[in-house]
Amino acid sequence: MDLNGIDEVVERPNRGDMAGWRPGDAWLGGGTWLFSEPQPRVTRLLDVTGFGWAPITATEAGVTLAATCRIAELERFVAPPDWGAAALVSRCCRALLGSFKVWNGATVGGNICLALPAGPMTALAAALDGTGLVWSATGERALPIVDLVTGPGETALRPGDLLRSIHLPAAALRRRAAFRQISLTPQGRSGALLIGTRDADGTLRLTVTGATVRPLVFAYAAPPAPGAVLGDLAALPDALVFDDVHGRRAWRRVVMAHLAGEILDELDAP
Repeated sequence: MDLNGIDEVVERPNRGDMAGWRPGDAWLGGGTWLFSEPQPRVTRLLDVTGFGWAPITATEAGVTLAATCRIAELERFVAPPDWGAAALVSRCCRALLGSFKVWNGATVGGNICLALPAGPMTALAAALDGTGLVWSATGERALPIVDLVTGPGETALRPGDLLRSIHLPAAALRRRAAFRQISLTPQGRSGALLIGTRDADGTLRLTVTGATVRPLVFAYAAPPAPGAVLGDLAALPDALVFDDVHGRRAWRRVVMAHLAGEILDELDAP
């Protein structure tokens, strides 16, 4: 879709542009959402791909994903053999249904900042203790991804803030992991996407997205009884359980419990 209200495109932005942020400005990454519908309030685009960030940087400490890393680039990432939870990368990438054009355009940072409950990059980063590096006009700050997305289409980012990168620590990538996702239709948006991880010491984390308005992480210091986990899910207030055409609240509650049970069974298996 053409955006005929755009007056200017900044192709090579710099940190100084953040101080000059003004109403009508918008960061442009892959543009797969920005150009999908009218943007009558947007008058200037700042193209973050102009920063030229390396998409993926892997070290012994973990992996850092530039916000401009494309979904297709991330899906091709080959992790060290002992990063067992890195198998989640491909599963989450494939949970983002779209054509090859979308895969080669959509960015990790864009998927997170769009803050859709079904955003699979949000699920991946939240499940693996991801921390976002946020640039602002006054400096930079680190923000856990689980806290960055605050609701449907809502984030903790302030006007002009820019998500620079997402760091996934090696300790989280070494965990054992299980993935479950369900949609109302074979090619539909995720109605629930759950990820369970277990550390060597038995610590278990269950990350719930898709079915909830924001990512939720339930942590247990020792392998919990299934009833404890299901009880925690059942106790979620209605305000935290998402409800839209891709899945009603009652259905999402049922599938959350079912998928959580499957994850517990898989992580308990030898």
